[in-house]
Parts: sequence; C-alpha cells; structure tokens
Amino acid sequence: MNEVNRLLLEYIAVLHYIIQYLVALLFGKVIGRVTDDIVSRDYRKLEVDPMPIFYSPEKKDYFALLAEYETVNGKPLKPVKHRLSAPDIKSCPCCDAPAGYVYDNTGGRGQFLCKVCNTRFNRKSVFSKDVVLKCPSCNHTLVKIKSRKDFSIHKCLNDYCSFYRKKLTGLSRAERKLYAIMPSSFKLRYIFRKFNFDFQPLSSLSPVSATVDLARIQSSSHLLGLVLTYYVNYSLSSRKTAAIINDVHQVSISHQTVLNYAEAVANTVKPFTDNFPYVLSSSFCGDETYIKINGRWNYLFFFFDSVKKLILSYRVSALRDTFAAVRALDDVLSKLKVIPENLNFVTDGNPIYLLAQHFFAGKGIRFNITQVIGLTNDDPVSTAYRPLKQIIERLNRTFKSNYRGTNGFGSIDGSASFVTLFATYFNFLRPHSSLEKRTPVVIPDLEGMPHMPGRWNLLIEMAEHYIISGNFA
Repeated sequence: MNEVNRLLLEYIAVLHYIIQYLVALLFGKVIGRVTDDIVSRDYRKLEVDPMPIFYSPEKKDYFALLAEYETVNGKPLKPVKHRLSAPDIKSCPCCDAPAGYVYDNTGGRGQFLCKVCNTRFNRKSVFSKDVVLKCPSCNHTLVKIKSRKDFSIHKCLNDYCSFYRKKLTGLSRAERKLYAIMPSSFKLRYIFRKFNFDFQPLSSLSPVSATVDLARIQSSSHLLGLVLTYYVNYSLSSRKTAAIINDVHQVSISHQTVLNYAEAVANTVKPFTDNFPYVLSSSFCGDETYIKINGRWNYLFFFFDSVKKLILSYRVSALRDTFAAVRALDDVLSKLKVIPENLNFVTDGNPIYLLAQHFFAGKGIRFNITQVIGLTNDDPVSTAYRPLKQIIERLNRTFKSNYRGTNGFGSIDGSASFVTLFATYFNFLRPHSSLEKRTPVVIPDLEGMPHMPGRWNLLIEMAEHYIISGNFA
C-alpha cells in the first residue's frame, strides 16, 4: 500500500508541473521564484536502450535466377497463370522480376509470392528499405509508432520479446496495479529513436563569418598580435584589452575594435585549426559546459585527446540535445584518417551521447561510448575511466578561467569567435605542463618567434596560406 501511495504522489507531482507550465503558457505567469542561477536538470530519466540490429535486405537478380533455372532444368521458367497472377504489382521487390512471375498468394488479402526467387512479400515490403531495424532481444522488426521534429520512435511490439517479459516480470505488485491504470507511466518495451535531421557525417563547416577583412585593418600586424595576446592568452575583457593598449602602448582603439579583430582572426584560423593533420592517440573524452550568450545559458561541447592534449571539438549550442552531440562527435571523427574498430569515447551520463552513437551506427559509423556517472567510483567502469573524466573537467575549468573576463557574449558569433581563438591558442601556442612545457602541436617556425604577438601573426599567416593553397606546407 505504501508503494502505491508513493507512486501516486509522484504522479501528483508530475501533474503539478504540468499545471505550472500551462499557467505560464496561458497567462504568462510563473508560479514560484525565478532565478538566473544555473539549473542542473536531471537528464538521466531518459532511458536509452541498446543498439538495434541494422538489417539490410539482400536483393537478387532475376536474370541470373532465370538463367540458373534454365541450366538446371533444361527449360525456361514459365510465368504464373493469369488467374493466379497479381496484376496490380509491377515487380518483385527482392529480385525485380516482372509482374508476370508474381502470384497473388492469398487471393487478394495482401500477400504475394515471387515464382523466380520464392520470396513472400506485401505492399510494405522490407526490400523497399535500405535498412530494417530489428529488436536486439527477439529479432522482430521494429514498428514506427511516433514522429517528432527531429526523430521517429520505433518500438518492438512482440509480446513474447525477452526484453519486454523481463521488464514486466520485474514490476512489483503495486506497480502492476498502477500499470493497469496508467500504462503510459511505465517503459517496458524496447524503443529506438531514429534521427532524421539533415546532417552529413565527416564534413566540417565553419559557424563563424567575419565582418572585418584583416587585409584592410588600419593598425599594424604587431598591434593585432598584442590585442590577441591580451584578449586570448591573458583572458582580459575587450574593454580591458583596449585600455591596456591605450595606457601601455599609446594606441587608441575601442573595445569594439578588439571584438572585430577577434572575429576576423577566428574566421581566418578556424579552417587551419579544424583541418590540421593532428597526430592523435586513441584516448578521447568529452563533456559540455555552460557559456552565457545574450543573458541566457548556452552549452559548449568539448572533445579532447587526453594524451596529446588537443582540443578536437568546441561546438557552441543553445540546446544540450542529440544534434549538438552528433556535431561534436563528428568533429573528432572527421580528424581521424581511419576510424579504428575499437574507437571509444568517454563521456558523462548524459544520454544524448548514446543517442548520437545510434545515429552514427545508422550511417555505418560505429564506435563505443563509455559513460562515467557520478562523482565517486561506485562501479568498475567509473574506476577505470575516472581519470579521463577528470581531464576533461580540468579543460572546462581552464576555459572558464579564460572566459570569465568576458562576462558573456552578445551573440552566438561572438561566442564562437572567442571559443575558436581559445582552441587555436590551446593547441598551437599554449605550453602544457604534462608535455614538458611544450605546446600540443609543435611547429618549429612558431617556436622560433621571440614573442607571443609575433607567434600570433605567423599563425595567422599560415592560416591564410592554408585557405589560399589548401595545404599546410
């Protein structure tokens, strides 16, 4: 009885939140206190089931089958008799045999049989699909039950599926009673989400578009290097950077000029940073952190080579959703010359990474996701992979120390520009203690420059050469 009361109280709490949402939607009033603090939302309630079976139906060639039949039997295969044929079927979906070889197998009840390849099919044949999704527990074909904006939900409706039977038998007596009243409150059957957003894996696009042409700036290249050094390396705000350029170097510029320079340089160096032929390890970790844009919290997705200390992905997104995770993972995959069979990414417990793994599997790109959940090592996976999770957390803290001086950004382009410059600085210009004070990417020409403004200018020159010539020589 106590278990039933607990479940009913949880149901009442859900109804309370729904009422709050409807009141806010209808009257524009929010019940309760509104705060600007970061809210840590519980995202682990979304349960992601194991990967489905991706089955590609094998199609046959009816010309070859007819030739084989004639060779074996010494006579050609005759079409079906007229009274048994299926006149409204154009061809067999399995071997493309003409309608003359197709039986109406059930007398008009919807099933057909091909005389050439002996395949039974209906009007919704699996052979019309490139990939068929099957339940990994019972091998039954999944049925599409719902469509959403970016994905469709496919469910196993087999009542004898081992996945379903195990979940059903695991319910307590009180849960069974509640399940009889509110079956939608329980998830018992296998579910797969198939994403349909328009995204081509292994292709990189720059989200930064500059409004300032570096070739037309009025200041000297040394001043540009100084601005980048103060703004990026030493984490000064655009106003403090303008002030120190004026107070120390006796050059009057505005804070908007600093932002314009940053945007222009970010647009120039991004193709260089994204496409550089990095020498990578096989140890990758990822996480997301917060970044404020227009007074609202957005998300920054980092993926990191924990051995080479390289930032491989730095995506800014308004949403912490599957599409953002797909793009972040794709940034790493596009930098691999060959995708290894044992490729593994270490992330936190956010289910969007598992959903992204399913998306790539549907495209024929397979890898593993290892999730480190919580703050303590309560399981063997957390014990083994906790160091990688701590490495990506340290990267988040390093970025926040650089980002704090900006006090947020006024646009998505401004945030993307700053993050691009940070990643470029981190990979090519920032010495790392675990690499014996060397930069993650050692370029002799950059190492030979006597000061940081000169290194920034040389890096910009190398990026411009890459844009023009398409190579890093």
